[in-house]
Amino acid sequence: MIKILIVDDSALMRRQLTQVFTAAGDFEIHQARNGVEAVEENRTFKPDVVTLDINMPEMDGLSALSLIMAERPVPVVMVSSLTEKGALATFEALNLGAVDYVAKPGGTISLSIDKILDELVKKVRTASRARIKPRLSGAKGLTQRLRDDRNVGAERPVAVRRGVVGDGLVIVGVSTGGPGTLEEILPYLPATFPWPVLVAQHMPPAFTKSFADRLNQTCALQVVEASSPMPVEPGVIYIAKGGADMLVSMRINRLTVLPKPEQQQYLWHPSVELLGKSVLEHCDPSRVIGVMLTGMGYDGADSFAEIKRRGGRTIAESEESAVVFGMPAELIERGGASLVLPSHKIAAQLNSWVGR
Repeated sequence: MIKILIVDDSALMRRQLTQVFTAAGDFEIHQARNGVEAVEENRTFKPDVVTLDINMPEMDGLSALSLIMAERPVPVVMVSSLTEKGALATFEALNLGAVDYVAKPGGTISLSIDKILDELVKKVRTASRARIKPRLSGAKGLTQRLRDDRNVGAERPVAVRRGVVGDGLVIVGVSTGGPGTLEEILPYLPATFPWPVLVAQHMPPAFTKSFADRLNQTCALQVVEASSPMPVEPGVIYIAKGGADMLVSMRINRLTVLPKPEQQQYLWHPSVELLGKSVLEHCDPSRVIGVMLTGMGYDGADSFAEIKRRGGRTIAESEESAVVFGMPAELIERGGASLVLPSHKIAAQLNSWVGR
């Protein structure tokens, strides 16, 4: 049995989530109405996983999360609203140590809970087995660490721009635990990093713009959401738009990143597999580096393995650092990993391979 603590100030939401997990059949369930009760239940009930609302009386979800992680760290899945404010709070929660999140449906909860039911149960089961990773305390900590380790000044350095034709491309696939893991890697790519970076992070539509903006504050490279066709340029990190798939194509002899409607034959979006296939079609594989990070499932394993087979280089995040050792494990099993590294060593390896 998986011991789950449901934390929400809405009695209706608590009741409906309890029904969802009772029907799933393998959960022992406790409830809490606010952050104060959540912290106490974490001490006494000792849950295997927590679902945590953000906006609650007495003590909000972020305050409760910070105390939970300090006293008795446990996998936490945030349940937050599909708004810009909700997205920013969710990223703060991920930075504090939450494993994953589910976007709370809008409108009348009783009419829309079915929209997240399968996703919620799947993510909670995955989270119950996740490795809890210590996090830095917010963007300020990341920026300071970046300055200390890379001697980056207060002003963002001007990135060196080179033509992408004949150079190369880094593509990154990531899912559960991804935002925090990316914040351990991307800020360590210097302003002189000569290859563009394309990131397919499984994430809903309302979150990717806020995520790109957040990363842009901590990275020496420019970070943008690929929300429209854009020429692929060195010195830019492209975050795939949520609710779409990101591909590359040649337009007027320039490699271009394109958001496309989700293709339903693929299970996860933005699809890592589709990104990898399009890169194989339009780029020289020997000039491609694929990085497979934490996440459940196998999205991207086939195309990344093919990149390696055709002369490219790939990195799979190691089990020791992955929040969920699913996607990297699938790549390794297919013989598709040139190297297996913990997340904190990946940026240095990219810098070494590409040459700053």
